[in-house]
Amino acid sequence: MAPPTHGMLLGKFLPPHLGHRYLVEFALGFADSLTVLVCTLEDEPIPGALRHAWMDELFGSRARVVHVAEEVPQDPSEHPRFWDIWRDLVERHTDAPVDLVFASEDYGARLATECGADFVPVDISREQVPVSGTAVRADPYTHWDLLTAPVRAYYARRVSVFGPESTGKSTLTRELARRYHTRHVDEYARAHLDHASGPLTDTDFIRIARGQAASEDALARQCDRVLFCDTDPLATTIWADALLGHVPPEVTRLASARPYDLTLLCDVDVPFVPDPQRYQPEQADRDAFFADCQRALSDHGRRHVVLRGSWEERLSTATAAVDALLSTPR
Repeated sequence: MAPPTHGMLLGKFLPPHLGHRYLVEFALGFADSLTVLVCTLEDEPIPGALRHAWMDELFGSRARVVHVAEEVPQDPSEHPRFWDIWRDLVERHTDAPVDLVFASEDYGARLATECGADFVPVDISREQVPVSGTAVRADPYTHWDLLTAPVRAYYARRVSVFGPESTGKSTLTRELARRYHTRHVDEYARAHLDHASGPLTDTDFIRIARGQAASEDALARQCDRVLFCDTDPLATTIWADALLGHVPPEVTRLASARPYDLTLLCDVDVPFVPDPQRYQPEQADRDAFFADCQRALSDHGRRHVVLRGSWEERLSTATAAVDALLSTPR
């Protein structure tokens, strides 16, 4: 029986795409054990720690995934001891001698020689999975089908449908998701309140904000370029202040940490429809809540568009704003 083999591959994974997945899966099927070195530089456009986290999520259960955050030369022309530096780097970050070097670039042959290993070329012609990190970064939406799930969540445009109760937010969120062939996030407060009893407390609002954020982050991995969210944790801060008289610090933290590319703010120029989970039937209260929403969005520097008028007018304004968003580079 042949002795077990230890394979190694490295890359920037800027960002990880299906070409990288093919490379790693190939290596996992070929070698008995595998080390993946995620090599990053400080000035690269996606943080190295994030890329390492993505690769560890994708492959950490089957390979040893190591973050190498060292400022080293990237081409032999940059340093006379280029190959010595990289041989030393590989030796320091692998926990066993390397038998096999896997690569989709020609450099793999020289690196294998330097490491005393055999070179295993993998789709150097890029015919199996025709994509590159450069192309993805230039236009992630054209290459959406070739992105891994965590990278989709990173690049997805997030649109929040925001505002007072009974202004058509849920209906609009679902219709926009249908029109753009993507996923939507339901308002988590409804699911929580269906099973809550007694007066609302800090714990209720913390769980609502956590649930909203968790649902959004999960569905961002499944969306097609844009994710529509029926409200967001910033709205939870407004409701907490209105119903509790204060905002739990964790809700404030979640609201401040959530990025949205566009917010569609629904005005209160439509009739109130009673519902057991609605609290403000009076027009004066609705007007005041709408003003609070505008203020909160402005205070957080959130780009927003106000939706007014009939359903058709609101939908037309919303789609025009979303089309404009999707037509601009990320």
